[in-house]
Amino acid sequence: MSTKPLDGILVIALEQAVAAPWCSSRLADAGARVIKIERPEGDFARGYDQAVQGESSYFVWINRGKESLVLDLRRESDKDMLNALLASADVFLQNLAPGAADRLGFGSQMLREKHAKLITCDISGYGESGPLHELKAYDLLVQAESGLVAVSGAPGAWGRIGVSLCDITAGMNALIGIQQALLQRTRTGRGSGIKVSLFDSAAELMTVPYLQARYGGRAPERLGLRHPSIAPYGAFTCSDGRELVLSIQNEREWASFCQIFMGNAGLCSDPRFCNNHLRTRNREALEADIQAVFGQLDYAQATARLSEAQTAYGAINSVQDLIEHPQLRTRPMDVHGVAVEVPATPYATEWDDKYFRPVPDIGQHDKLPAPD
Repeated sequence: MSTKPLDGILVIALEQAVAAPWCSSRLADAGARVIKIERPEGDFARGYDQAVQGESSYFVWINRGKESLVLDLRRESDKDMLNALLASADVFLQNLAPGAADRLGFGSQMLREKHAKLITCDISGYGESGPLHELKAYDLLVQAESGLVAVSGAPGAWGRIGVSLCDITAGMNALIGIQQALLQRTRTGRGSGIKVSLFDSAAELMTVPYLQARYGGRAPERLGLRHPSIAPYGAFTCSDGRELVLSIQNEREWASFCQIFMGNAGLCSDPRFCNNHLRTRNREALEADIQAVFGQLDYAQATARLSEAQTAYGAINSVQDLIEHPQLRTRPMDVHGVAVEVPATPYATEWDDKYFRPVPDIGQHDKLPAPD
């Protein structure tokens, strides 16, 4: 096994659900020893479903390679055990309900005063101040509260973004903050505190719609697979019924698309379509012309012509199509003695293992070896 960048780093994760477990699982992938502190009943994400050999798909996804230690932090003896672990820890990560860690006696500021080299990371719903800071926050609630729902999907009934986007983004931001804090500690010798909220993470994703609405006077509408600021950019149907999406990003691509795919070089100088602003304003007429060409081509013919024009496109795939996708990289993972295939990490490194380490059973590591 190759040396990893976080070998020797001890992470204590008082975590549940998605955001913090996502972060700590990536720290474990990079070599950190991650001790997951669970209630006696376990992380409630264990019960989300039973899709993977009886285990929750969520739990399998973001708890690989960790150790599970069950502690009841209402008991002084269990608090003592956690304090003993924190004395040797490099990172303390938690995403309990607002104020819960402080009430238990494990507030980040207090812990850093006791342990000067400790890095703490608190993930919350809405931060630690402001009128909503004590509000419970789950992914869908933050999708709605931040406006993400208002700019996503098609007109009509509101729709949830199909993955836990706010949780994942908060976990990513926590990972970035912890990695930066580890680097800072090599320079200063001291730990630091990281604060991440789901709402801040979602709001940062909303920067472009925010700027368009605040300074441009108009928020983007929900346009389905269309892009509110770019045209042509959206879905078209081939003669055999298959659908794909295409994207034109600049005038060079537009000219090539007109000449080669549309067979009409003069279209790029049409006064309705000669720049992106005008194409967006005249989107209905533009898309009607493009669809007329797609309607004469089956999927193979359309993609061949798009490739010749060097136009970016993608198929509209189902989850089953993803499972069978020739570009998908997976990595095996043992789940109760069965090797299941899990999508690989989206980055490839020199220290990658050939397999993902398994997820722990509840309390599997209650008799923990002492930290180094």
